Parts: sequence; structure tokens; C-alpha cells
Amino acid sequence: MTIRERRKASLEAEGYKDLSQDATRLLADGYAARRTRRKRNWYNYCIFGGISGLTILAFLLVLNLLLGVATLLWTSDLDHVLQNWGQPGTGTEGLAWYPTDFTRDILPIPCHSHNDYWRRVPLFSALRAGCTGVEADVWLFDEELYVGHNTASLTRNRTFASLYVDPLVKILEDQNSSSDFYNGTSHGVFDVDPGQSLTLLVDLKTSGAETWPWVLKQVQPLRDRGWLSFMENDTVHTRPITLVGTGNTPFDVLTANSTYRDAFFDAPLDTMWEARRVTPEMQSWPKFDDSLPGERLDEEEGSAEEKLPTSSSETQDLGQGLSGTLPDTEFNPLNSYYASVSFGKAVGRIWRGRLSPRQMKIIRGQIRGAHRRGLKARYWDLPAWPLGLRNHVWDVLVREGVDYLNIDDLRGASKQVW
Repeated sequence: MTIRERRKASLEAEGYKDLSQDATRLLADGYAARRTRRKRNWYNYCIFGGISGLTILAFLLVLNLLLGVATLLWTSDLDHVLQNWGQPGTGTEGLAWYPTDFTRDILPIPCHSHNDYWRRVPLFSALRAGCTGVEADVWLFDEELYVGHNTASLTRNRTFASLYVDPLVKILEDQNSSSDFYNGTSHGVFDVDPGQSLTLLVDLKTSGAETWPWVLKQVQPLRDRGWLSFMENDTVHTRPITLVGTGNTPFDVLTANSTYRDAFFDAPLDTMWEARRVTPEMQSWPKFDDSLPGERLDEEEGSAEEKLPTSSSETQDLGQGLSGTLPDTEFNPLNSYYASVSFGKAVGRIWRGRLSPRQMKIIRGQIRGAHRRGLKARYWDLPAWPLGLRNHVWDVLVREGVDYLNIDDLRGASKQVW
């Protein structure tokens, strides 16, 4: 206290009358100085800390690069064995080839390769993507079936036999090669699922009545080896290849033999719409309007007043699902396989990036009708752009139970969550 009194007296002698005011000022100046020092310290910490972090990161990247180069220079014994697998003197001679080598790592997916002949490598590109259906447009000229989208794209060497029949025979021969352990002929093209049948959809572009017999003639190598699915005495027997006719394929000619056939029809999906059938256990469910708007019914009633064909000859070469049919033609698994329709024709244009409730009812009713008949539902002419819209349609169709997704983009289809 004596020291404090002396300091106070000294300050008063020097003119500091208001001690409390001056002390407050001194304290404030000291606080500001400390705050400035803290800001500078934090700034220096961020700058030099960031530089140190970047230095460490750069060091780690260089180290990782050096280690990667080292792995290329120094390989393990296992790497040496893998690089020289099957070579003489390694003890692995003759093990480099796997009997069913072609599709051993391919997972089949329910997609249909639309306009497959447009691929850089027809058939093989689709199989590599896992597609379980391929399509060929065929034209009959000079007693030969040529494959192409139109007559301008036809060439002498691109035939139905050279692009599809002969390669399939070779693939299936490799899949079913005779050995001491196996001598059967029932394995399909996919090694991971040998029971999966590949659908070969043949779209006739020329006169159906003249072209279809040539299709049946050219698939004889598959028939001789027992690789075509067939119907016999009201029983369907599934084999590695299921031949389906579409386009101008005449239904009446295809089904002329009522006891045996090894080809099936592509039925019209748009004629199969059905409302949901209410079962007894559904009586307590919430009410759900599953009918289409009345204007669609009015359109159908109006079209029914038109003159209907009374002979299949009147419907020849009318296109997919119509050629050689009558209004009362019944489609079932004994005569048909696909039930197809143009998406734009049956469902309509998508205006707001999403399917409308009415469009969803159309899709559900058509798929329901196809499944009740035991057929595989398929929509072609799907929207391809923008990709968001295309993926939305894909997702909806897969979720609603479409059996084959008609696709042009093989890479996009292989990435689909099936």
C-alpha cells in the first residue's frame, strides 16, 4: 500500500489528476494491442499452415507416384505367372483357354437390341452388353435375305445368314462342344445362365407371304441342332434361340401348322389393355379408379363401326402385330412370344418430363393384358433424348414389369439398375 500511495502521489505531482480515467485508457490500449497481436498470429498460422499442408500433400503425391513406378519395375511371382499364363515352361500349358470362353463373364439382362444390324459389330455387341434379344430387318431379293434399315443400306455380303445364323451356330457349338464330360446340346449363348434363351426378332420388310418361308429355310442349321424353341402338341419347349417374326410376318402363315412350329409371332400390345381385376381379398382395399378416360372408349367405339376385315388376306403386309390377323385372333404362348407396340402410338408424347397418370394407366393395363396372355411385353420407339427423360421412361417400364426393354444405347442399358 505504501508503494501504491507513493506512485499515486508521484502521478498527482506530474499532473495526472483524474487517475481512474487515465487507467481506463491505458487498459483499453493494452487490450487493443493484444487483439492486434492475436489477429496477426492467426493470419500467420493460416498462411504458414497452408503452405506446410500443401508441402506435405505434394510430398505424398510424389511418394505415391514413385511407389506406382516401383510396382511396374518390381513384379511379384504371382504377376509373373499371370503374365505368362498358358505359355510353355510355366506349368500352365493348355489352361489359357476356357471351353465356354465367349460369354463366361457376361450377365444377361432383359433388354432388346433395337436395330441391331446398325451396331459396329452386329449380334456380338448386343451379346457383350448382355442383351437377351436382337433384331434384324430382312429384305428378300434374288432368293436371298439381306439385312439393313432400307434398300439403300443393303450390300451383298450383309445377309441374314452371315450376320446372325452362322455366328449363332458357331457360338452355340463352342458353348456345347462335345467332350468326355458333356455331350448335350441345350446350353444357351450365356455361360453364366445357360438356360437363358436368346430372342431373334426378324422384321420382314418385303412381302411377308414370300419372305417368311425363306426365313424358316435359312434357320435350318439351328433347327438341325435342336437349338430353336418350338411348340409341339400344345406344349412350348424353350431352347437356346427363340425365333420371333414381326413387321410383315403373316400370322396366318406362321400358325398354319397347328401341331408343331419353331417360330412365334410378335403380337399387338395396344389391343391387350385390361383394367385391374378385383379379387375377393381386394374388396377391403381403398377404391382405385383403374379405368381410362371416357374419350378413349369413345374413340374405340367409333373405330368399331368401320368395316372390319373378314379374311386374313385383307390384312397382309400391314406391319407389326397386324399382318395376317383378324379382329378375333387370339394371341397366346402357343403362337406368340412378344407383345409389342410403338411407345409413341400407344402411350403418347411426354410433355412435362414425366409420364402422366393417364399414361401410367395405359402402360399398366397393356402390360397386365400381355402377362395374362402369357406374353412378353415390349415397347419400341422409346424417347431417346433428353437422357433424363429416357432414363425416367426406362425406370418406369422396368418397375411396371415390362419384360424386354427396347434399347438403342447398349452402354446406357448395361448401367441400368436391373
